[in-house]
Amino acid sequence: MEMLINGQQVKAADGKVIEIVNPFTGELLDTVPSAGKEDIDRAIQSAAEGQKDWARIRVRDRGAVLMKFVELVKRDRDDLAKTLTLETGKPVFDSYGEIDSVVNTFTGSVEIVKHHYGKTMPMGIEGGYDDDLQVTVHDPLGVIACIVPFNFPAALWAFKAGPALAAGNAIVVKPASYNPLCVLKLMNLLVEAGVDPRVVQCITGPGSVIGNWIVDNPLIAQVNLTGGVEAGKEIARRAAENLTDYKFELGGNDPLIIMPDCDMDLAVNEAGDKTRNAGQCCSGAKRFIVHNSIKEEFVSRLIEERLKTVITGDLMDMKTDFGTLVSEKAAKEVEKQVQHTVEQGAKVVYGGRRDGAFYEPTVLVDVTPDMDIAKDMEVFGPVFPIIGFDTLDEAIEIAEGSSYGLSAGIITNDFQDAMKTAATLRSGMVAVNGSGGFRAQELPFGGGKKMSGNSRECLSSVLEEVTQEKSIIFRYAMKKYNNR
Repeated sequence: MEMLINGQQVKAADGKVIEIVNPFTGELLDTVPSAGKEDIDRAIQSAAEGQKDWARIRVRDRGAVLMKFVELVKRDRDDLAKTLTLETGKPVFDSYGEIDSVVNTFTGSVEIVKHHYGKTMPMGIEGGYDDDLQVTVHDPLGVIACIVPFNFPAALWAFKAGPALAAGNAIVVKPASYNPLCVLKLMNLLVEAGVDPRVVQCITGPGSVIGNWIVDNPLIAQVNLTGGVEAGKEIARRAAENLTDYKFELGGNDPLIIMPDCDMDLAVNEAGDKTRNAGQCCSGAKRFIVHNSIKEEFVSRLIEERLKTVITGDLMDMKTDFGTLVSEKAAKEVEKQVQHTVEQGAKVVYGGRRDGAFYEPTVLVDVTPDMDIAKDMEVFGPVFPIIGFDTLDEAIEIAEGSSYGLSAGIITNDFQDAMKTAATLRSGMVAVNGSGGFRAQELPFGGGKKMSGNSRECLSSVLEEVTQEKSIIFRYAMKKYNNR
């Protein structure tokens, strides 16, 4: 496939390409251009010009165009899901769910932008301004660079693109190098639906190279990134040069505290959610902090009831529920992290084997709070490090031992323990009787705490991130009105 610049399928100016590999089979799927600075600057310049016209279109008319896009996604649902599975290694059942989330996110974005109200300031409270009418409205930011991750490329693309476009912004999208194909197809559907082709640019290539070129361009109003901490820091440093706004979701090392009074069925089920997307989930539980009195039972039941029952095999079979990591390189990194943890004193009691990009669900016991995996080593794979504790205060201290603060969870029947944990943990979200992997479209999601970022991506508040508030004052308006 080619890049999308100004509605046209284009190659990189220098002809360079990157290969897209099916992680399940290792076969070459396609190639995409590896964009150069010339390509990027052209796309951004055009987006800046087109955004002014897109923003002038009435809200209801922009919404109508985006709803045409929604219908096209429904039309191409099978092809999009298949593409997503082939390039990511996730089961097609999960891919269908992800494509459906694109429909929901865009539909929701169209609805909320119709109700993004401004404010009227109260009059008569400040001397000298009694007759002035003061109101606020919401303007689009301009050109938003959307840097999309590999784990849920379609769903997270939609959370960036839907609200941004509905609010009148242009988007320059940089999909993940591992799996850009589904995102490219979605971007082309926007053009087919009637979105001004200048405001939906999609450039491909390695983020470590082209990301800096995007951020350095002064026409970019905001960079919206889901990715790693180091990438976020580099973007923030470079964005400072032009005072470019940025919104980050940078992952986490999310704790799940399991108390001795827990519903064990629930605890095992919530912990087992870690197998979703082969453990490649920013907010999924990554540290399992289990009371010592129930630790043995929890580990046994987790293995027997959840991990041994995962269904592998043909990813196009709707019954398959466990696939591969996004690449063999990613699987090797998880393998390396597990080995490192074993060298620090942990023990593998289940799994631990890799085959290409496939990595087995793996349980580690004898994990202690001082180990890297218990603090800031985020394992993006199906690994279950079990950390024991004796008191709730100790569990909270272990949970707080990480510089991340994305999500957290606690499984307990004690309301007081639940409230203490929710109030104490410095985390963007705390789920009671659930894992941090909980994500509803309306609920604010993102770091907001520590090193996990500053975005609160969701339908209930995302428009605050993709618009800017403008104050408008009508001097003496009420004086003239009252004198009529």
